[in-house]
Amino acid sequence: MQPEPKHVVVIGAGFSGLASAGLLAARGHQVTVLEQHEHVGGRSGRLEREGFRFDTGPSWYLMPEVFEHWFALMGSSVPEQLQLRRLPVGYRTFFEHGAEPVDVGTGQAARELFEQLEPGSGAKLESYLARAATGYQLALEHFLYDDFHHPRSLLRPGILKHLPQLLPLLAGSLHGHIARRFCSTPARQILGYPAVFLGSSPRRTPALYQLMSHLDLSQGVQYPLGGFAAVADAMADLARSHGARIELGATATGIDTGQNRDGHKPAVRAVRWIDAEGREQHTTADAVIGAADARHLDSTLLPQQLHTHTAKRFESLDPGPSAVLLCLGITGTLPQLEHHNLLFTKDWDDNFARIREGQPLRGETSIYVCKPSATDPGVAPAGCENVFILVPAPAAAAWGTGGPDGQGDPAVEQVADAAIDQLSRWAKIPDLRERIIVRQSIGPEDFAQQYGAYRGGALGLAHTLRQSAMFRPSNRSSTVDGLYYAGSTVRPGVGVPMCLISGELAAKAVEGISAPGALDPAGFATRDRTAP
Repeated sequence: MQPEPKHVVVIGAGFSGLASAGLLAARGHQVTVLEQHEHVGGRSGRLEREGFRFDTGPSWYLMPEVFEHWFALMGSSVPEQLQLRRLPVGYRTFFEHGAEPVDVGTGQAARELFEQLEPGSGAKLESYLARAATGYQLALEHFLYDDFHHPRSLLRPGILKHLPQLLPLLAGSLHGHIARRFCSTPARQILGYPAVFLGSSPRRTPALYQLMSHLDLSQGVQYPLGGFAAVADAMADLARSHGARIELGATATGIDTGQNRDGHKPAVRAVRWIDAEGREQHTTADAVIGAADARHLDSTLLPQQLHTHTAKRFESLDPGPSAVLLCLGITGTLPQLEHHNLLFTKDWDDNFARIREGQPLRGETSIYVCKPSATDPGVAPAGCENVFILVPAPAAAAWGTGGPDGQGDPAVEQVADAAIDQLSRWAKIPDLRERIIVRQSIGPEDFAQQYGAYRGGALGLAHTLRQSAMFRPSNRSSTVDGLYYAGSTVRPGVGVPMCLISGELAAKAVEGISAPGALDPAGFATRDRTAP
């Protein structure tokens, strides 16, 4: 039965906020989205300088089924909304001590690569990826689209049937799972590095997340032309077409509550906010979705006694890594780099330990380098390259902020300079520094200031065992009726696809849908897409 239309306020127009807003608007609810920045996309930031267009957030288009599902719920499709390009090389890996870089492909190309890295490991990889595919399908069907509000959802036959296979994968680490099957350091690093996408490290990530290798080594890597800014814009346009109102430059200042009808706990009544012109606004609400850092939302919008995500609770959690980001405009071409590139230090246990313990990074550290101009000519002027460097760093806002042309805080610029020099040496680009014509850095404090990120984290809470699935902070307030949360600090977790799912979980909660599983696109939307 179609629920009564509600007034819903969504705080934040990142991917989780756009996902929930679009779905609820499509169901006929009156939806207002408040976004403090001048563009949608949340941590998928944008920077334009001197003809260069940089994505300062997500850059890997993985888990395509999740995007396809959301667009289908909205009465559209990925091909209608996005221009995807499949990358002929998933990514290029560079190793310490001058070893030749290797290109990582999919399917047979991946098997042949592993045979080169470790003779006899091709068949092992096939077996590993088969298990990863099974785990991925299991996650989609039984875990990711469940907010675990009702513990009995864990007793479903589909889960109980797989418990004998699941328990060892939950109890063991991804590192141990890989090390028992592969001996070569490069092979182990290729299979283990996806843990970083989960805000963790291979030794602290459950082996269940081997499923991540299904995404890059079996499904392959794609890229949306225009970057993830184009994805966010497409989602926002669809949400608006269903009637959602998106207010940019709008800062939420408080959530008003009143006594609930049952008298047990307060319920949301309205959201106070300041618009782009500095005027105070007051929007009534039957439900509120906080689609930003959950701890930041509670601490800034509610009195302390109504916090669900308390300071004490978050102090016990692993915030995941922060990052130093570096956007570079380079004159001339860089054939030494592919679209995605990973630089692996040999002793990455020390690397991960330094990040977790808040220690200074070594001069050479594991980094990620993206050259989107390899695929998208629109991101750089003719004859130039767009390069984005991400250096995983401790979640330590005290490192400071970045800035243009080397003018950020010293700790940030020191890491940025070291990354430029490392890329120059490892990729054999001796004149790299001299060819930089645009430079902009971003530091841990930028994540805290711009997005309210807990401790300046870049991704969201780490996917350790005690911060996965039902152990992750909840999507529902325990103290205020009608208040829900979406995004990378709550369930299901980190990454753009996870945020789309999180938005769907919040939308289901608003509609009172407690059954686990993804929504059925058949007949989902009730509002005319052309509605004002």
